[in-house]
Amino acid sequence: MRKIRVGVIGVGHLGQHHARLYASLPGTVLVGVSDINPERARLIADRCHVPAFDDPAALLGQVDAVSVAVPTSAHHKVVTACLNAGAHVLVEKPIAVTSAEARELVELARARGRTLQVGHVERFNTAIEAVRPFIKHPGFIECHRLSPFGERGTDVDVVLDLMIHDLDMVLSFKPGPVEEVRAAGVPVLSPNIDIANARIGFASGCVANLTASRVSTTRMRKLRLFQRDAYISVDYQTRQGVICRRRTGRGTRPEIEAQPVQGRDEEPLKLELEAFIHAASAGTPPPVTGEDGIAVLELAHQVLDAIRMFVKRHGVRTVESGTA
Repeated sequence: MRKIRVGVIGVGHLGQHHARLYASLPGTVLVGVSDINPERARLIADRCHVPAFDDPAALLGQVDAVSVAVPTSAHHKVVTACLNAGAHVLVEKPIAVTSAEARELVELARARGRTLQVGHVERFNTAIEAVRPFIKHPGFIECHRLSPFGERGTDVDVVLDLMIHDLDMVLSFKPGPVEEVRAAGVPVLSPNIDIANARIGFASGCVANLTASRVSTTRMRKLRLFQRDAYISVDYQTRQGVICRRRTGRGTRPEIEAQPVQGRDEEPLKLELEAFIHAASAGTPPPVTGEDGIAVLELAHQVLDAIRMFVKRHGVRTVESGTA
């Protein structure tokens, strides 16, 4: 079977790992990389022993598939160029800045007959893989995603930068239509919202409470889920989890039985890239479709709209103006 020729456009914090893994996957040949910063492109290209392309169009002319890991604000422009060049595309999350842009990309991929996968990498975390069969009808979901401040990702609000991972995970549990979104957030070190909390109510009765921060002193990536028969906890970073179930003990007093879970020691991004290459090769739908990307982006914008209402009601001082 012929290997898939791949390239990476944008080799910053995330894209460098796409290039590293493509260079090692048995089903792919890394043709080259491209970045708006030529020195960065050459650095990563040298590490992977491939050429650096100053012009992404020249790279697109030589590949079957490409990862796009440029800043979110450039997703629509770059992915459009890739699809028009005939390449299958894995675009890092979020799929685009606006829902309208996202729909255009999905329609273009469909018209061109190309695979479009969105890089919601937590779907491929092996701890989630281990607990997902036990998740039936969640009633309450709590997510914390905290990071120290860094320049990467600050071109968008923390909702589109970090919280969107957990919004996608919540939607993947199929809690039903959204009924209510309440949220609050503030900028701290950037002009955009740096810390946010959202409480989302679904028609099923499920409630999700999500907190995302990029101004924390520590890193945290945790999910807690409660349903009628179980409490499930996952630490994305350690790939460890626990499933707690109620059991009947002696007499009438209920007891809790805890089952530790350890995810397989495989890099989630590697599994994501393998799934993308398989979908592109076989012509099957990818695990995270463009439509999935639209759904979570629309929910993210509902959260952002709720934050704007919060800011309007209470007033929040911005970094740029220093005024409410």
